[in-house]
Amino acid sequence: MSFNHFDEQGQAIMVDVSGKEPTLRTATAQAVVRLQPETLQAILDGRMTKGDVLGVARLAGIAAAKKTPDLIPLSHPLAIHHAAIEFATDKETGEIAVTATVRAFERTGVEMEAMVSASVAALTVYDMCKGSDKGITIGQVALLYKEGGKSGIYRREEQL
Repeated sequence: MSFNHFDEQGQAIMVDVSGKEPTLRTATAQAVVRLQPETLQAILDGRMTKGDVLGVARLAGIAAAKKTPDLIPLSHPLAIHHAAIEFATDKETGEIAVTATVRAFERTGVEMEAMVSASVAALTVYDMCKGSDKGITIGQVALLYKEGGKSGIYRREEQL
């Protein structure tokens, strides 16, 4: 059985996972959104003109996890069994840590689904707030945790 990433002509191909046994796979990723503290307070107070910023961002992130193969060409379509978005806010710095967790019983990991989910949720916050705050940044998108499959458990040691 071959798990090559390239065909005979050296062209990239989707990795063949057909010989792998399905296992429970979990991944958690995070993105950090930086806004003006006043903008964050308006979000928390429900005063943004576009509506419930965190509620819409949560839905966007969950939907994005399911659409990952449409966005990342060589990722596998997976049957997602769980997708969740959590937000941690820091009113002093104006930061929102967007954390996405994805779970599936599959032959390959869900790291990309978690990364896309956190990224799209962060982008949704940006989209819904850009009219009020031109200086918003999104950064520090990273895998925090993964488990399942041959490589076992990975846990990011350093804080974002």
